[in-house]
Amino acid sequence: MNPQTRETRPSAHGSSAFALRGSQPIALAAAALVFLIVGAAAVLLTRAYNGASPEADRTSAVHQLQARTARASEQLIEKTKGLEATQQESIDQLQMLQEQLQTVRRLLAAEQADTKHLSDQVAALTETVEGLRQSFASARNSETSSPAPTGNRSLRTRAHAGESAHHRRRSRS
Repeated sequence: MNPQTRETRPSAHGSSAFALRGSQPIALAAAALVFLIVGAAAVLLTRAYNGASPEADRTSAVHQLQARTARASEQLIEKTKGLEATQQESIDQLQMLQEQLQTVRRLLAAEQADTKHLSDQVAALTETVEGLRQSFASARNSETSSPAPTGNRSLRTRAHAGESAHHRRRSRS
């Protein structure tokens, strides 16, 4: 069985069905109007109770946000300037260290050149001394292998005799 409601039941009178259907949208519209009036009254009461409109609150919030943003921007600018100054100081110090390093490198190269020059001079002197030693050794060897010349002997004998005479004179006085 099909349950039938007033709207689905066939009516013998077509105008009563139209009257029932037509009254429902009017009741719905009246309920919506009452709901809107109650909502508007609630909003007005809330504004009257709080004493401020949401637009004023939004405006003050926007001004506070702008002020915070401005302060934050100023702080960022100050910090950025501080970082720039620190970075410039670091760059200046780095340049100064590079100049000092170049100076040290130049001095080191000059000292190495001086050291090389002195090393060459020492090597030359060593060769000269070694040559003199060899010359002296060969002269000594040749002196010991051959008898001493008589002319040199007489000179030594005369010098020795002169010394002896000089010592005798002193002892007498």
